Amino acid sequence: MLRRHFISIVSGALASWPLLARTQHAAMPVIGFISSLSSNEASRVMDAFRQGLAETDYVEGRNVAIEYRWAAGDFNQLGRMAADLVRREVTILAAVSGTPTALAAKAATTTIPIVFAIGSDPVSVGLVNSLNRPGGNITGATFFNGVMGAKRLELLLQLAPKDAAVAILTNPHNPPVVAEGENALNAVRSFGRQASIFGASTPDQIEEAFRAIQDRRFGSVYVASDPFFLVERRKLVASAAQSLLPAIYSDREITDAGGLMSYGASRTDAYQQAGRYVGRILRGEKAGDLPVILPTKFELIINLQTAKTLGLTVPNSLLAQATEVVE
Repeated sequence: MLRRHFISIVSGALASWPLLARTQHAAMPVIGFISSLSSNEASRVMDAFRQGLAETDYVEGRNVAIEYRWAAGDFNQLGRMAADLVRREVTILAAVSGTPTALAAKAATTTIPIVFAIGSDPVSVGLVNSLNRPGGNITGATFFNGVMGAKRLELLLQLAPKDAAVAILTNPHNPPVVAEGENALNAVRSFGRQASIFGASTPDQIEEAFRAIQDRRFGSVYVASDPFFLVERRKLVASAAQSLLPAIYSDREITDAGGLMSYGASRTDAYQQAGRYVGRILRGEKAGDLPVILPTKFELIINLQTAKTLGLTVPNSLLAQATEVVE
């Protein structure tokens, strides 16, 4: 009788084990991660995001799951991706790599917490009420790339031909980048130079823009900070090299790919901060109570090999300002 009772208890426990395992698995929080980049473009910043998560004791696959959505520079997909993650009832949304991503997430839900990592001013684009008290269900980190145009232009003009006009390349489908282009245009004129804005939102249009820039004898190119340009960085670099034009970018990945130089806030730092915020919210803090994190680390990367290819001599005064020099 005792033996039969023991077997019954063990059999019942074994039968309930799959249900218990499923229940435990279901209890694991799920981060809905949506990015305007592709997975290949984001490996370095994703390491930083996971590091931020780990600092709050969350490790992917151990006590948190991540559902990834990659738009690969196609902003038209962002709304559908955000809505899909909301339908799946993820615990939190991480909307990174571009203001359109964060705006798509905000449009998809007013209840699921959202953490962004973007380059624009989140107040001016309508993401948060204020930097100190975001309110609602959203907060994050910004690397404020768009407002650094004047500094980028100052650096570019140290290598650009004297008195030559500056071409400004923007993505007309990203409103904050359009605004950055206008600000850059005004900044160029404040330096006493002529400038014009060119638009590109497809790979073919990048090539067309550079052909027009070369045909009209512009002396240098300012490339605005846009996720699409980061995805298409190899085409940007090739087009600039073919045109023999010095160009400056916002993201160091473009300089690593052969671009002449880049200047901007550290994106890895912003992603790490976003990872920390995701972890803190998973532990019970409210997104709207967490202040937007502003950049504190800025990087000037100069590619000397590209400068040599373009026949440029980088002045020592500029090299002294560099965070890193690619030989």
